[in-house]
Amino acid sequence: MGRHLIQGCEIATPVRIREARVCGASYLVRADAARAVIAYSRLDVAEVLPGKALCTLAFADYVDGDLGAYREFGVAFLVRPPGAGPSPSRGAGPLELRGVGAGAFVHWLPVDEGFTMEAGRAIWGFPKELAEIDLRLSSPYKRCVVRKDGRMVVDLLIKPGLPVPVGGTMAPVDAYTHLEGVTRRTSWSMSPRGVRARPGGALIRLGNHPVAKELSELGLPRRALATSTVARLSMTLGEAREL
Repeated sequence: MGRHLIQGCEIATPVRIREARVCGASYLVRADAARAVIAYSRLDVAEVLPGKALCTLAFADYVDGDLGAYREFGVAFLVRPPGAGPSPSRGAGPLELRGVGAGAFVHWLPVDEGFTMEAGRAIWGFPKELAEIDLRLSSPYKRCVVRKDGRMVVDLLIKPGLPVPVGGTMAPVDAYTHLEGVTRRTSWSMSPRGVRARPGGALIRLGNHPVAKELSELGLPRRALATSTVARLSMTLGEAREL
């Protein structure tokens, strides 16, 4: 167990999120463009198909947890972990990551509260920064609008999917971060309830912010590979390990 002092409050790990609502859309994007976006991390994207990487956009309403209540938007890429060896040839076929232990590299993570921003950066190296995040979650159609520095970044709408039976605690792929020259890996677990999913199902509109330009260079907007919503999610995040 680790202990961290954030704005005069002691936060102990593992950190627990007791209730959150989460929505996400995953896209197949050009692997070369994705590599260019995350080159600063010295990590390599996992090619889930030859020449294609996986980029996920997600938004969350954290209702109750050790870091308080806040809203969040994330941009993440499926990556090969450090030490996985050279990337297979571009013609290697689907899911080159078999046996490699792929992880999720968190590239951009705006939030709307200062406490969780400081905690996320200090404890795990998450690239959290303040932004305006407008969530509309009361209807079956879930929507998130993110604005940063007075400019719109992204407007993402997710259509309702079909119920997916999920039970118990799950161990997602490890989260990788890179902040101020340091790469970290964090293990976490989650217990989702009220999961719905479908192929496609997203409408996305990009603004004029530099992050929007970055997303457009990946090939967005385009049809999502898949979308999902989680009505109630609890999570536990352990201590980060520097690599």
